Amino acid sequence: MNSAERTPGLTPDFTTEDLQSLQATVERFAKQAIAPHVPAWEEAGQFDRSLYTQAAELGLLGLGYPEHLGGTPAPWRARNAMSQTLARYSGSGGVMASLFSHNIGLPPVMAHGSAELQAEVVPPVLRGERIAALAITEPGGGSDVASLRTMARADGADYVIDGEKVFITSGLRADWITLAVRTDVASKGASGISMVVVPGDTPGISRTRLHKMGWHSSDTAQLRFDSVRVPQRYRLGNEGAGFKMIMGNFNGERLAMSAMALGFAQACFDEALDWARQRQTFGAALIERQVIRHKLMDMQMRISSTQAWVDAVTQQADAGQTGAEWVAQVCLLKNHATQTMQFCADAAVQLLGGMGYMRGTVSERVYREVKVMMIGGGAEEIMKELAAKQLGI
Repeated sequence: MNSAERTPGLTPDFTTEDLQSLQATVERFAKQAIAPHVPAWEEAGQFDRSLYTQAAELGLLGLGYPEHLGGTPAPWRARNAMSQTLARYSGSGGVMASLFSHNIGLPPVMAHGSAELQAEVVPPVLRGERIAALAITEPGGGSDVASLRTMARADGADYVIDGEKVFITSGLRADWITLAVRTDVASKGASGISMVVVPGDTPGISRTRLHKMGWHSSDTAQLRFDSVRVPQRYRLGNEGAGFKMIMGNFNGERLAMSAMALGFAQACFDEALDWARQRQTFGAALIERQVIRHKLMDMQMRISSTQAWVDAVTQQADAGQTGAEWVAQVCLLKNHATQTMQFCADAAVQLLGGMGYMRGTVSERVYREVKVMMIGGGAEEIMKELAAKQLGI
């Protein structure tokens, strides 16, 4: 029996050795190409666009996409390992959010777009030449996706789009925008929603930078669409099928966010442990204090439980066991993982003391980024309610 067969979640095309090689590559990339530059990118409000091509050359942008479009087929276990490793060693949610915004923008194209549309949109993004984004949320809408008001009116072979979107990751630089619109103006619910891919250079699109608590190196924008004309061939699937597409897309996003949150929790633990070994107080290293060791073990306890849960849910995804119970598990895992991240960030800042409050430490940055992880992709309260419904409670 080969290693791939012995390891759940991997296939003969992606072995244990491949996974280990991927993790080593990602760790090296994070330490050399990202971590040293994060403070400067945080001040600039964005990272160098060349990072997309660097990540593409290593095959990171294309992980999980088909070969004929320039990607590398890979199971969820490999994709989540990449996310977790990159989070742990880069220590920047902002970089990861924008660098991989295509992983929420492209899945609807892959699942519902025509072959011609996929060939036009996907390969340049996976080469790092174009940036893809997803635009769902609207001002005043939040998690209530069914109430969105951005309209797409049919006019001959085109749609004419009017409306606004907010909190859009990569919104300032996106070359392709996967956009949720209402194509049935008579409908006020989920049935009238469709998905359309909009070229970023289409006339009528205006973008405004948003300033945030965290994720400073990720450009986040409010988008306005004023009589934006897009060919109907850019629609994904059938008219009125958009709501189901959006809900399905959220599952993958939440699983990926759980792996990221776990990586950030580990980053905080790593920094806290290193500080405790170096910092001398009252004639001894902090690590010699029982209270410090116990705090570190509290962090490790939560990290270990989250790791086990991420692995279990990921294994189910790779086995195709993605029914209602799995959806519930993803929702609850997302809450658990982000709460682990929150606990570890808070504990690390407390352990670092004054240094934990200073810009430049990983723990301070992650501390500011916790809340967007707990809200983005579905707030905690929404996750609990959705999980309860999936479990018939």
